[in-house]
Amino acid sequence: QVQLVESGGGLVQAGGSLRLSCACSGGTFSVYHMGWFRRAPGKERELVAAITWTDGKPYYVDSVTGRFTISRDNDKNTVYLQMNSLKPEDPAVYYCNAVLWPFCANSKGTFDYWGQGTQVTVST
Repeated sequence: QVQLVESGGGLVQAGGSLRLSCACSGGTFSVYHMGWFRRAPGKERELVAAITWTDGKPYYVDSVTGRFTISRDNDKNTVYLQMNSLKPEDPAVYYCNAVLWPFCANSKGTFDYWGQGTQVTVST
């Protein structure tokens, strides 16, 4: 049974930083590309960052390039998202899931299961 537990969200001022974590269990996650998705109110869930399982190559949507950094620790089955220079357009519930190549903003999660996500709020 796949389980994905996201944490690290919170309230931060614009320009601030947060580090999200996603603890994965119930599968061999080291062989999956993993991604961070977000869903803002009234919007579809979108992929914002992904990382390959083969060589750890990252992908970012344009809106977060240069501000967000995705990483993974396969020994700990954990995926991270370092978010810097947070903007008013970044607030959303952030989720992690496996994701298939090629990556794009419309990519869907591989697993039907989604965790509860972690809320990111940015104050101005």
